[in-house]
Amino acid sequence: MSARRWSGWGLIAFYVVLPWIPINGHPAVFLDIAERRFHFFGYTLATQDAWLLFFGVTGLGFALFFLTALFGRLWCGWACPQTVYLEHVFRVIERWIDGDAPARRALQAAPLTGKKAAKRVFKHGLYMLAALVITHIFLSYFVSLPEVWRMMQEDPAEHWSAFVFVFVAAGILYFNFAWFREQLCIVICPYGRLQSALTDDHSMVIGYDEKRGEPRGKLGTPDAGACVACNRCVQVCPTGIDIRHGLQLECIGCAACIDACDEVMTKIDRPKGLIRYDSFVGLAGGKTRWVRPRTVVYGILLLIGASVATFAFSTVKPTNFLVYRMSGAAYFVSPESVRNQFMVRLVNKHSVPATLTVTTEGVPAAIKQSGFEAPVTLPPLGEQVTPLVLSVDRKAYTGAFHFTVRVQDLDHTYQLSREVEFLGPDPKLLEEEDAEHGRKR
Repeated sequence: MSARRWSGWGLIAFYVVLPWIPINGHPAVFLDIAERRFHFFGYTLATQDAWLLFFGVTGLGFALFFLTALFGRLWCGWACPQTVYLEHVFRVIERWIDGDAPARRALQAAPLTGKKAAKRVFKHGLYMLAALVITHIFLSYFVSLPEVWRMMQEDPAEHWSAFVFVFVAAGILYFNFAWFREQLCIVICPYGRLQSALTDDHSMVIGYDEKRGEPRGKLGTPDAGACVACNRCVQVCPTGIDIRHGLQLECIGCAACIDACDEVMTKIDRPKGLIRYDSFVGLAGGKTRWVRPRTVVYGILLLIGASVATFAFSTVKPTNFLVYRMSGAAYFVSPESVRNQFMVRLVNKHSVPATLTVTTEGVPAAIKQSGFEAPVTLPPLGEQVTPLVLSVDRKAYTGAFHFTVRVQDLDHTYQLSREVEFLGPDPKLLEEEDAEHGRKR
């Protein structure tokens, strides 16, 4: 159907152009592993924000549950990259060279000739070229397109890891799209097995109108139904099922049977829709209910997940910082003082410089500090680790206490804070030690 074809080409264009679209100085989607930054449509996350992926993954899961309850395997047939690239790239190449499904079966059964060998070599050469192009586009999501282009022009030995990745990944894609194909959906992907638990009789699926089609009979057969038993729906099915036997696990929702049946119905001047998108209830002549307990529950879960994810993402600031103790002892005691040593790591997630002030709150007046006497300016996507040392005169030490390290930008648009504990020995022990030293003197 033309809607599915245009949708597939639109999704391919979307996948391809994402690394080309600059937003805030970075591609629209750029998973910068080297710099540990992840850019999504102008929104930048650092490795410290990886916990947000939980909400992204669960949100996609709830959305998939909700859509499956309403529309069956719509994702599999219309939006899954496996289906999109297979149907709209590799099968296009196959149909162009080998012909439609009956022609391909005839060619497969024919003896090997020069013409058949030339077709095979040409087809698989285009398959490998397409796999290499897709792999390079995929790589650009992680290193950016200019970097991919630069690596392509240089000696492979200078970027051997990327070189190996491209050809290994292209080989896997070639194997998948040239041979494995829908077996990935049937054997490996767990979603097909989940659909029976996610759908019900009111879910929109691809089905055969048995009331209208049966009994089957050739054109002109008295009292025959609309199905002329041409078996075109079976011939075009990539997984080899007969949709007239009902919805089956192997059905990936590609709608090839709908297109084939509608084409036959048009040729014999009968109404389309013998095989169509409908619910089991609709195919039986009833009315499909869209609002039902299953869709209400999934919808509520989706709204809750979306709300929590929105709140979680709203807490992400353009700067990250972490306070941790220096390696070694938790604290240091000398004849003069008690000292704690921390490291403060600041990360600028913006593509412009950031000037930050680092202050402490809740620190007793007797404490001496060193490390952040002036504001800190971080370069775009830069980071800095600076020691923060707190010490107190041994005689003024009164015990452990909590204090806050606060980071704020100069424009006061956001503020971050971490609570830290100043550790030390029991003050009574220090008094006893000092008294003991005094007696020895």
